[in-house]
Amino acid sequence: MSFLIDNWYWLAAAAISGLALFVPGLGGSRAGIAVQDAVRLINREKAVVIDVCSKDEYATGHVAGSRNIPLDQLDTAKNLPTNKDQPLVVVCATGTRAGRAAAQLTKLGHQNVHVLSGGMGAWREANLPVEKTA
Repeated sequence: MSFLIDNWYWLAAAAISGLALFVPGLGGSRAGIAVQDAVRLINREKAVVIDVCSKDEYATGHVAGSRNIPLDQLDTAKNLPTNKDQPLVVVCATGTRAGRAAAQLTKLGHQNVHVLSGGMGAWREANLPVEKTA
């Protein structure tokens, strides 16, 4: 017991460094994937693109073939893939809402969720197909 008392600062340092390893994962924020990696997931692994923008934003331009599920409706969405292992690429206008949506999708049990880094802006900048709805 005296060893623990005499070396309390080492124990505290070990606890703090261990906690620091887990804190980023607890926040729900995710690093995004590049547009090229998203395209690779879509083409090779049949990833489903989930656009969490509002209906109006979605109508002005979205990833071709994506599903629109606004962020506030994600918990009750009926058109999410039933296969929880299927890759999902989550996109919004800039990538900020997509990070929150990815955390929600993970809580719903989806195992392979990715955020498109830069959102629709990055997608358009890469000159990839964009659809508009009436």
